[in-house]
Amino acid sequence: MNSRRGHMKISKNDALVWFDFFSQLDEEELSTKHKEIIYATFAQIEAAIDYRNDRLMSEIKNLKNLDNRTYFVGNEKKFPGGCRSCLLGTGLSAIRKTNKCNIECKFCYNYGELEDIPPIGEGMWEIGGTKFYEKDLDLLLSIYQKPTGIAYVYLEPFMEIEKYYPVIKKFSDAGIHQHLYTNGTLATEENLKALGEAGLDEIRFNLGATNCSDKVIENIGIAKKYIKSVGIETPMTPEFFEKFFEKKQSILDTKLDFINCAELHLNENNIDNYYGENMYISRHGYISPIWSRELTLKFMKIADGENWDLAVHDCSNYTKFARGLNLSSKSGMWFGASNYACEFPKIPYEVFLPILNDDSFEFLTEEELPDEYKPELMNY
Repeated sequence: MNSRRGHMKISKNDALVWFDFFSQLDEEELSTKHKEIIYATFAQIEAAIDYRNDRLMSEIKNLKNLDNRTYFVGNEKKFPGGCRSCLLGTGLSAIRKTNKCNIECKFCYNYGELEDIPPIGEGMWEIGGTKFYEKDLDLLLSIYQKPTGIAYVYLEPFMEIEKYYPVIKKFSDAGIHQHLYTNGTLATEENLKALGEAGLDEIRFNLGATNCSDKVIENIGIAKKYIKSVGIETPMTPEFFEKFFEKKQSILDTKLDFINCAELHLNENNIDNYYGENMYISRHGYISPIWSRELTLKFMKIADGENWDLAVHDCSNYTKFARGLNLSSKSGMWFGASNYACEFPKIPYEVFLPILNDDSFEFLTEEELPDEYKPELMNY
């Protein structure tokens, strides 16, 4: 078998020996053959995970997809408009303002550096990476084609929510769909009503940030009185999964519209919080614990089986991959262009040792390595 054909079905054992070695090397010390072994291992892990996830998906009777870009179950009318815009429209247009948060979540991409997030600037808003004063928004709207949607994505907007009302009103008057993310702890009847009156279309509560606190569940119910589309978006973790089902009835009683189960992906800030978990890398891009998407699919199976009157969305690494392609295609980039990439400056090979050591995780097929790739025979 010639590995140059790109079909090196490396065994888990050989992969473990090699990755133990790679975890002690600097990136520049890796040869082309080393990289072939690395990519062969990643492909083996991914193939096994796809197989496991495909089996879980086959158990969901009414699984639906959005133009093959993502999967969901439940009431299609309640599928979030912000996700439609991201996957089918002009993409996720991010607006950043608030550089602070009142909670430190172990799954946060800014974990450990919340005190060091640079401010956007007094009276300024960052839109598409550019800084604007509020008075500049008319200029922006007169020059650019109107996006299908925009999202307020930075840290915790409710720490200064009154600054958001006039900007939301401006984009609402322009007929642009807007959604906003919050952990929900600082939400009140008063500020939720003000957001609704300003024209916010959709609000997403990260219920996992408080491990499903009753106060935030109550705020989800209040938000439903004033904002058209209300849902949960949380990285899917074992803690959230367990706590959600403990409080399932009170959460569903809020009459929320959707639950976005985000596949947890890791970066340099939060990966140590998940040390020792089984990880995989998706298309050489995002690194995630394998349980995150598995829990989402189990969650969706229950939602479908119990016929919840809402949409449950599998916002997976595949979805993020589709998002990147859609965004690049809409901005006139070359065929195949995408901003989907690995979030680490150097791949942390050591994080794949637990999965390679786990006897309960098996590769689908294994073959002996060609001699020139065997650890004991290869010239390092």
